[in-house]
Amino acid sequence: MVAMYTVAGRQVGSHILAIATLATTFIGAGIAMSGPPSEKNKAPPVNASSKDEEIFIQEFIRNANLEEQKAKH
Repeated sequence: MVAMYTVAGRQVGSHILAIATLATTFIGAGIAMSGPPSEKNKAPPVNASSKDEEIFIQEFIRNANLEEQKAKH
């Protein structure tokens, strides 16, 4: 037989309490270890004096990233 405990006015088996404790522990640890969302793909701000310069800088960065990805593969 299973040891029974009274929780909130209901009879609960010890194996259910053990499962709930382990699940809560592992889910909590997983959430804590996941950390904040990654800002890996976020580009630095572009301080351009004109719209044309900003477009040129963005295109340059995009092309540099594409070349870098091709070099990795």
